Amino acid sequence: MIIDEIKQANVQAMKDKDALARAIYSVIMNKHLMATVDSRTNGKEVEDADMVRIIQKTIKELEEERDNYARVGNEEEVKNIEYQKSLIEKYLPQLLSEEEIKAIIMTLEDKTVPSVMRHFKTNYNGKCDMKVVSNVLKSL
Repeated sequence: MIIDEIKQANVQAMKDKDALARAIYSVIMNKHLMATVDSRTNGKEVEDADMVRIIQKTIKELEEERDNYARVGNEEEVKNIEYQKSLIEKYLPQLLSEEEIKAIIMTLEDKTVPSVMRHFKTNYNGKCDMKVVSNVLKSL
């Protein structure tokens, strides 16, 4: 599972005395713990698809933080955030390209927006950016 790989990377970051890596791995592990507690109340387990969503959300938060630091001219923090982002991006599956998304849409019988979005959310959850799917669909 992804969380096991992140825990191993966290241990390695401790050994390497890499505070930036430890910080971002700790954030991911804490979010996983919170998701585990939430899911146990519903009688479910946290799966890799849930971890992908957690990592994607964390990356979006890092990008917002990076943009704020860039606006005030703090280049040191911008570099640190880019480093942290690169560390956790490798745990994400390869996202579908626009061409692949277009090919999938063309194979569908019902090309209405709700139907296409539902199809991608059900079958390609975590493997595509829904914003890209929407943009490709609008361009058809």
